[in-house]
Amino acid sequence: MSDSYDLIVIGTGPGGYVCAIRAAQLGLSVAVVEKRSSHGGTCLNVGCIPSKALLHASEAFDDASHHFATMGIEVAPKLDLTKMQAFKREGVKGNVDGVTFLLKKNKIASFHGSGRIAGNGHVAVTADNGETQTLTAKSIVIATGSDVARLPGIAIDEKRIVSSTGALDLPQVPAKLLVIGAGVIGLELGSVWRRLGAEVLVIEYLDRILPGMDADVARSFQRILEKQGIAFRLGSKVTSVDLANTGTGIVAHVEPASGGPSETITADVVLVAVGRTPYTDGLGLAEAGIALDAKKRILVDGHYQTNVSGIFAIGDVIAGPMLAHKAEDEGIAVAEVLAGQAGHVNYDVIPNVIYTAPEVATVGKSEDELKTAGVAFTVGKFPFSANGRAKVNRTTDGFVKILADAATDRILGVHIIGPHAGEMIAEAAVIMEFGGSAEDLARTCHAHPTLTEAVKEAALSVGKRAIHM
Repeated sequence: MSDSYDLIVIGTGPGGYVCAIRAAQLGLSVAVVEKRSSHGGTCLNVGCIPSKALLHASEAFDDASHHFATMGIEVAPKLDLTKMQAFKREGVKGNVDGVTFLLKKNKIASFHGSGRIAGNGHVAVTADNGETQTLTAKSIVIATGSDVARLPGIAIDEKRIVSSTGALDLPQVPAKLLVIGAGVIGLELGSVWRRLGAEVLVIEYLDRILPGMDADVARSFQRILEKQGIAFRLGSKVTSVDLANTGTGIVAHVEPASGGPSETITADVVLVAVGRTPYTDGLGLAEAGIALDAKKRILVDGHYQTNVSGIFAIGDVIAGPMLAHKAEDEGIAVAEVLAGQAGHVNYDVIPNVIYTAPEVATVGKSEDELKTAGVAFTVGKFPFSANGRAKVNRTTDGFVKILADAATDRILGVHIIGPHAGEMIAEAAVIMEFGGSAEDLARTCHAHPTLTEAVKEAALSVGKRAIHM
């Protein structure tokens, strides 16, 4: 196997392996370096994929427990968590094996070990046994993703005080789960364990859930989650966590975010879900002279190149939303740039999805962002309670909201709470990518009866002519 390539990609998460495949398609000789024994990064191994497996399985269990009877299906489901975890692991294996197959299919050399930039186009790869080999390349792409953000004084042991990684692999359903952080990860994993029988309390430092998301959506979504049995304590912070002497209980000390008297809350498991941080340690960035910002993200130009010629970065290690599909598009873009083409990512049209039930999906601007920017806009909104398919399926929680430019009618943002919202948001992304208007969407024929008719009705509502409400 050669040790010299056109491109070396450090990290084989969604950004890294997609970048490598696209570069190989364009004729470059490519090698990848991965610290894990399996490819796929956090997303496939301990993030997006396993969490979606548990979300799917737990939703099926919850439906069987509480909703099947309303459709005339009488069952008495019994939870076998060991089998559910096996179901998750099988799905993960299928995905990571698929990435290995694709790398081989595209004749991409694969090296397992910790990669470190060693200067002058060199990457040192240190295997688990301590042996190091040095690879060379014309270009290097850093795609090492992100790591769990931690709270001072709260040590994660992945058993009783867990990150998202440990929360995906609990051996039994906790009686009480305390979630620190009301972001996407905390709400998704809190939903999993609530459906399986845990009492779930979410504590959030801010006075709202889902910071950064459209405020109207966040308020409505919180009400839906509360109706499902998840409790919230907003404007609060966990200052410390103590393990009880019995070895089973946990005592969390909680006080108002603005300061004030502390109280204690007991739990069986505490999930720390306060975000993620760029994974840049151990890469030799300082020695290579690669510049970082105040949040330890790698600084890049419009073509993803760092301040050091020939070294590029994509995904969670650079600015922007920490989303797998954002990293994938950046991986394709930088590969095309390296091949002399015009790679590009439209950051105004990157969907974001929360895979709870109902799902939440957004793309483009929120109302607050448009108001802050001084952009005049119109709003069209349509509830799933008025959608025929949602009514008959009894999945009526949520709505579609479309924000359009008041002068041009161009769609600026779409926000959906509802069944299969993550699939429906693609329609919004496509029309926004082509600069479409609410009128364009309103005049597009949608099949009946479908959930996507709610998208059309919301577009009609922008012009105050929705039919079914």
